[in-house]
Amino acid sequence: MAASRRRRTTAVAATLAAVALTAGLTTGCAAVDKALDCVQTADAIADSVTDMQQAVESAGNDVTQLEESLDSIDKNLDEIGGKTDNADVSKAVDDLGKAVDNVRTSVENGDATPDVSPITDAAGELTKVCTP
Repeated sequence: MAASRRRRTTAVAATLAAVALTAGLTTGCAAVDKALDCVQTADAIADSVTDMQQAVESAGNDVTQLEESLDSIDKNLDEIGGKTDNADVSKAVDDLGKAVDNVRTSVENGDATPDVSPITDAAGELTKVCTP
């Protein structure tokens, strides 16, 4: 199951990159900026979500792996937030950060296998924002 999630995440990142490059070639400067923001965001988010999903699957064995994954996602989100000046991308990144915070709270409250669907949903919303 983890392999199919990784393929799906990789496919989303590749699609976003292609859409962003196409948008950059066919539209004005604002669209180019948005496309570049989305490519950077898609790459980091795809890696982070994959890491988190793997950590949740093995959380029964080692909850610290899930916590480390959440820390990594937070770091990536901080970096992305510093690179983008697009309001829509920033909002999607903020929403994803809130979803990560909610999962972190669940883990801190003793839930070894929290519901990560809000993170997946927020990543999906980011995909919508990146689609021209």
